[in-house]
Amino acid sequence: MRGDVSMKDKTRKDIIIIISYIALVIFALVNFSKIFTFLGKVISIFSPFLLGIILAFVLNVLNNFIEKKIFGKIKPSKIWNKIKRPLCITLSLILVFLTIFFVMNLLIPQLKNSASLFTDTLPAYKEDIIGILNKFDIDESTVNKVGEYLDNFGKVITDYIKGNSKDVITVTTEVATSVVNIISKGIITLVFAIYMIAQKETLSRQINKVMKAYLKPKTINKINTVGTLANKTFSNFVTGQCLEALIFGSLVFVGMLIFRFPYASTIGVLLGFTALIPIFGAFIGTAIGFILIMMVSPVKAILFVVFIIVLQQIEGNLIYPRVVGKSIGLPGMWVLLSVTVGGSIGGILGMLIATPLCSLLYALFTKMVNDRLKSNKIVTNVKEKA
Repeated sequence: MRGDVSMKDKTRKDIIIIISYIALVIFALVNFSKIFTFLGKVISIFSPFLLGIILAFVLNVLNNFIEKKIFGKIKPSKIWNKIKRPLCITLSLILVFLTIFFVMNLLIPQLKNSASLFTDTLPAYKEDIIGILNKFDIDESTVNKVGEYLDNFGKVITDYIKGNSKDVITVTTEVATSVVNIISKGIITLVFAIYMIAQKETLSRQINKVMKAYLKPKTINKINTVGTLANKTFSNFVTGQCLEALIFGSLVFVGMLIFRFPYASTIGVLLGFTALIPIFGAFIGTAIGFILIMMVSPVKAILFVVFIIVLQQIEGNLIYPRVVGKSIGLPGMWVLLSVTVGGSIGGILGMLIATPLCSLLYALFTKMVNDRLKSNKIVTNVKEKA
């Protein structure tokens, strides 16, 4: 009798769970737009902290390198144990800010020089462009219009600014407001990331304490396994991405020297820096490089874009999957797939997260398959015979 009662109770619980699940699914489908809007607001509110977690992962790689490789041989002491972590975090931040300052200091003067050079050599540009149009037998009226536009290029820009001064002031105000918001969120993101790195052992103990209070040991072991694997995967991804960016920037520099493009060192550093963003970053660097070279020669600017497209195809299909994919244990085919899908879903942030996330899922699935093979003697024997 007791067995029948327990079976009935279990059946009732299963029915209640199924009905509740169906009700939640129907509610979510009916109120999808409202739920989506609500989630968007929540993500927007917590975005500095989410970005802080990502930044902490990136800075932690550099921080660990400084702690283990540079200061690893120093004997522990009370004073050293207290100042070691703050010192390593400070050095990590200094290296990051110096890198950004170096790139900006290299780029901004070149942009100013190129702008002044462009105004001085505009007549020569006009002759080059008209010559190219004539080679392709472009209609004479079109060629004349292009020539008139280039002659009045500076005047057109000046008249536009004067005629739309109110719009310029409005845009400037909006930009200033956006900059203030970005800076405030950036400060919160940076402080949160520093706190996570400085207190990572304490955070780990607190999380484990909460899990022990509410979860079973088996579940805790699974969560710790996934967490360890995720940390290793994201760390290897950051290392591989930095190595890939260094390789790509070097290839751009060498190629520009071979083809005698101007600003080889500046654009090489710029493209190497922007290549930290998978695939999309190269387009940003290429656009800025195109503007710089166009100030010197429009023909070379077009050839530069062709050169980068060819180099990016080689890098994207051969170098990136091998370097980044190898560092995170993910085959090149899945690296390409993850970057493409991640970019279509989440833009730049999706590209950054997609590859290590796909690698984590790939590693977890591989582990599940291997564990199942070990527990299944028949499959294991078949594998051994094969």
